Order: sequence, then C-alpha cells, then structure tokens
Amino acid sequence: MKQALIIVDLQEIFFLEEKNFLYEHEQLLTNVNQMIDWARLKGIPIVFIQHTDQNPSDEMAKGKDAWQLHKGLHRESSDIVIEKITWDAFYRSNLEKTLKALGIEQLIFAGAQTEFCLDTTMRIAYSKGYQHNLLVEDTHSTLNSSQLSAAQIIKHHESVWHNRFVKIQPLELYRRSLTETRLQLYRK
Repeated sequence: MKQALIIVDLQEIFFLEEKNFLYEHEQLLTNVNQMIDWARLKGIPIVFIQHTDQNPSDEMAKGKDAWQLHKGLHRESSDIVIEKITWDAFYRSNLEKTLKALGIEQLIFAGAQTEFCLDTTMRIAYSKGYQHNLLVEDTHSTLNSSQLSAAQIIKHHESVWHNRFVKIQPLELYRRSLTETRLQLYRK
C-alpha cells in the first residue's frame, strides 16, 4: 500500500511564544522529525500542510513569521507543501489531487492541533476513501482549553479515532525501523 506522511500545521505560531506552545512541543518536534527521517529513508512522500489565514492582518496570514513552517522541521526542497484555508486540509486545496497523482492509498498523520485541523483532516480523509490510515503516538499535540488539559484532549481524541478513522501505532515501531534501516545502509 503506497503511503504518504501528512504533517498538519506545525508552524512557527506554536513555537514562538509560551502562550501558544503546543503541549510537549520540544518532544513533539523531535518525534515528528524522526517520522520525517523514517519516511525519507523509506521513500515515502512527505506532505506539509500549512494553514493560511485569508485576512492579511491575522497572525497566520501568508508570509508572516507565525505562518512559516517550523524552522526545526527536517524539510527538504523535494517535500510537498500544501496551503489550506480551513480546518479541512482537503477543502479548496490541491491535497486530494496531489495524493491521487502520487497513487497514495494510506496516510500517516502527525501535527496540530489535535482537536481542530488534525481531527478534521483525518475524518475527511476517511470519508474520501482513505480508510486504512495511521497515526503515530506522540506525533500530534494541542493547547490546553478552558475545560480540558492538552493531555486530556489528546487522550480523548485518540480514543475516538483509534480503529475508526486511523489505527494508532507506537512511535517505538518507527524508531526501531529507522535504526534498522540506517544500520542496513551503513553496512552496505
């Protein structure tokens, strides 16, 4: 099954100011970069989704510092970047067209925010026929809300998603695979 790694909205806004820091933001970045490294070694396309506010005065308007994809991500020029204007990364974007052109059958998700753009995009992907998708633990995050902590939001959403919209897998599987692949390449 041909896969793509979809990284949703890991933009500078979540790393610039403490009030906007994603829960466990430093570990999140490390984990997502390990997924990027794994995908790159496996030849899996990497798609960065970038939220773009339509109002030029908003923080997330195109070109503003907060709008930029996080500078710490292991991005390369060959990676695909798709802008979106709503929580749904498929809406009025070329995401679906790009995935079809690549022959993608399975999506592996990571990113932010758990209960907004990531949740919406995963559900829409499922409705569009991508029904065997994956989410790796500790590769998505959010902010605390007035009712729930970020950890509670994450736990709740994972319990809703698992074996419905995605199959949730432990990060350790990918870390091990990354290490084994690197060892194989080193031995050659």
